[in-house]
Amino acid sequence: MPTPTELSVVIPMYNEEEALPALAERLRPVLDDLGVSYEVVAVDDGSHDETPQHLIAMRRVWPQLRVIRLRRNAGHQAALTAGLHRSLGTYVVSIDADLQDPPEKIADMLRLAKDDNLDIVYGVRSDRTTDSFFKRTTAGLYYAIMQKLVGSWMPRHAGDFRLLRRPVVDALKALPERQPVYRMLVPSLGFASGEVAYVREERVAGKTKYPIGKMVRLAIDSITNFSAAPLRLATYLGVFAFLVCLVLLGFGAVVWLAGATVPGWMSLFLAVLLLGGVQLVCLGLLGEYVGRIYATVQHRPTYFVGYDSAAPAPTADTLDDVELDTR
Repeated sequence: MPTPTELSVVIPMYNEEEALPALAERLRPVLDDLGVSYEVVAVDDGSHDETPQHLIAMRRVWPQLRVIRLRRNAGHQAALTAGLHRSLGTYVVSIDADLQDPPEKIADMLRLAKDDNLDIVYGVRSDRTTDSFFKRTTAGLYYAIMQKLVGSWMPRHAGDFRLLRRPVVDALKALPERQPVYRMLVPSLGFASGEVAYVREERVAGKTKYPIGKMVRLAIDSITNFSAAPLRLATYLGVFAFLVCLVLLGFGAVVWLAGATVPGWMSLFLAVLLLGGVQLVCLGLLGEYVGRIYATVQHRPTYFVGYDSAAPAPTADTLDDVELDTR
């Protein structure tokens, strides 16, 4: 098995064959110049292109590169989990493969962590002009809502580019999270932290792996993992619907006492539509939480590791075995 190193760099990847040459060209000189032992943990999240083949080829000329491949696409956070749990460094940096987060800032993160004895150093985006107006607006709204729901301890504009010291990684491994959202989970632990600001760059190649659907899913996971506010929202909607019905009832009574004809089908239609909509919203919110409880009780693994270049070479008896990680 591999020996511990001072620094691990975890990189989740999904269909990043176009970005790999530029990533290696910028990342390797930065790490070589640090003067510390390191490993680069590249986690292939079940890519359908030539990403795993390129990684294996790169490893022949870059011995510090470690390739982990998941059996299927499990999602960005699951791939990040696989890399964090298998990393060996005293310090662990997570970064994406698209080079929107500059690898050159890793040296600043490591220096700040050592000088100030910090457990966490966040990469904070000070300039997002390279993102689209829609992306900047939705990101700002996301962080504003999260800080309102869970507290101001969540740093704004801090994504998954961060440095963690080994005690933080061990604490994350001990948590029973099934669908972790690390940009909220890490600051919730309360370890001593600092920030390194950087300008977010344009994607070096390929297309984004976070379309609108995944962004919405991330927002839902963030809210339901750290707050019961949606359940309280369901209660508020129920109270609001009840008050509206009382108002309609009073209006109907006044009209009846005045001797006017009440066109009942419209009022009945609106009342049923309102109550039905509120009930469906409440059931949906409740179902989201029940579904998470169901997934936790099943205790199924969120990912399967099919290959780890740092593991012992497989024998004929174990060649078809699948290594299982229950996190």
